[in-house]
Amino acid sequence: MIGKLREDVLAAILETIPIEFSVIDENDKVLAWNKHETRIFKRPIGVIGRDVRDCHPKKSLHKVEQLLREMKKGTRDKARFWIDLSIGPDSSKQKILIEYYALKGSDGKYIGCLEVTQDITEIQSLTGERRLLD
Repeated sequence: MIGKLREDVLAAILETIPIEFSVIDENDKVLAWNKHETRIFKRPIGVIGRDVRDCHPKKSLHKVEQLLREMKKGTRDKARFWIDLSIGPDSSKQKILIEYYALKGSDGKYIGCLEVTQDITEIQSLTGERRLLD
């Protein structure tokens, strides 16, 4: 990153960007997440410091473990998938994009994983152009 951000500015950015993220360390322990009150996949505060495996459904756990193994070995840097999920007050189906990114230190060594989630339903419906302030 070029430049330095004050901690309050960085915190505001992380709560403002239109994605939810979770961060785990190199030992698969949950470090942090944003948008706590409005998350699609909510989790209790007590999850911080716990194994990430405790945050995933049993049916997908083997895939999460494979993904983390591959990231640690350096054979995979990212994974992307999407699901249709009923959310919101009317429980309508929304297209949810989920991405995992290997986090690497300046030496290229694996230091953790970033999980990013975004409701892309509205994005999928974009057509034509819309210019700034239109």
